Amino acid sequence: MSNGSPLPAYLIQRYNGWKATKYVENKVWYKHLAEDGQHPRAMVISCCDSRVHATAIFGSDTGEFFIHRNIANLVPPYSPDGDHHGTSAAVEYAVTSLHVAHIIVLGHSNCGGVSACHKMCSGNAPELEEKSSFVGRWMDILRPGFERVQHIKNTQSQIDALEREGVIISLENLMGFPFVKAAVESDTLSLHGLWNDIGEGSLFFYNGSGFQPVL
Repeated sequence: MSNGSPLPAYLIQRYNGWKATKYVENKVWYKHLAEDGQHPRAMVISCCDSRVHATAIFGSDTGEFFIHRNIANLVPPYSPDGDHHGTSAAVEYAVTSLHVAHIIVLGHSNCGGVSACHKMCSGNAPELEEKSSFVGRWMDILRPGFERVQHIKNTQSQIDALEREGVIISLENLMGFPFVKAAVESDTLSLHGLWNDIGEGSLFFYNGSGFQPVL
């Protein structure tokens, strides 16, 4: 049984355009990447949101970033239970095999996953409370963040703060991975928390007590 389908015409057209221009112009570099393997300087954990484009934000080249995407750019707590853990596996590979020097957690404004978490934790999304909801169980990671912001009276302000809490919780959870903690303590790895305002194009970094603009 096969469920594979041909690519849509517009994607084929874009591929052919890339192959005829950018690939041809950088053919030597692509050959180098293929033969020498990848040696990314940093891992970026960002949201699946199509509006978040880490390589564009930082102007990175092919082979520079090891990128992992998931809903709401979350890192789960360290849990070596023998189950399937895509994000944890990506972190392990980046740190222990690729030896990246930086892990960047990149949050953003208007995050649908964070908004859904807020609705769930507020009792307004019963479908996400179902055990069968993959999204709901994933967003459970952010529940501690909701507890930190629920005192804020304005709903939108709560959601905005919860987006930043997602970055902070992910940084906290990263330090629960023994190999991450060891690398940080040996000064071979640094962790960075960022939040991107999509509409304004601005970037903020977490300094341990709050978020400051990247200038």
